Amino acid sequence: MKTITKKLLSLSVFAIAMAFLESAVVIYLRALYYPEGFQFPIKPMDNLLALVEVLREAAAIIMLIGIAYHAGKTKLQRFAFFCLAFAIWDLFYYIFLFVFLGWPESLFTMDLLFLIPTPWIGPVWAPCLLSLLMIFGAVPVIIRSEKNQNYPVHRLHWFLLISGALLCIFSFQWDYLKYCANADLLNLFLGNALIDSIHHYVPLSFNYPLFFCGFAFMTYPVIIHLNLKQNHL
Repeated sequence: MKTITKKLLSLSVFAIAMAFLESAVVIYLRALYYPEGFQFPIKPMDNLLALVEVLREAAAIIMLIGIAYHAGKTKLQRFAFFCLAFAIWDLFYYIFLFVFLGWPESLFTMDLLFLIPTPWIGPVWAPCLLSLLMIFGAVPVIIRSEKNQNYPVHRLHWFLLISGALLCIFSFQWDYLKYCANADLLNLFLGNALIDSIHHYVPLSFNYPLFFCGFAFMTYPVIIHLNLKQNHL
């Protein structure tokens, strides 16, 4: 038990440090591009810098996958460690932005969450809520799979988790995809079309029903595994 506690603590420290690095980059970018404060539409950025920003996001995910791979013993435990690291990273990213910039002004402030493969936009509370769910779901699985490396996760639970995650991701992309509805999506991903379209986009809505449907799908297996008794393992 001491070993898994040390892993949980060290992974948490790593994720918090990553969150600070992430927030530091955003603080620099906002000082350069948004001295008056961040707001939509996104200001034009040099194409090379935009590419670097996308690659930075991809690199952050690769780093989280890497630390989770080395922390876990099984595929399930590694996945749970990834979810935990991602959640802590995401939560502390907003904490650091609030400490240093006083942003977001509220949990309902709209944010550009991610750029891959298309922009993800949503209120700050949404990724924070998902992060809390990931923490509550990941920690019990990590601890129990440490005791039982054959710890089972029902296929239905995997289906609900994956389906729910896809629905939530789609809810973040919904408004932007509606904005691009009249565009040729194939051409949108070619050249600078995607980057150029972001510079004119202002979020109009968030698909609450789609998000909460996905969140409910994911919550069910999390609650089931939280309530599992030791003698059921």
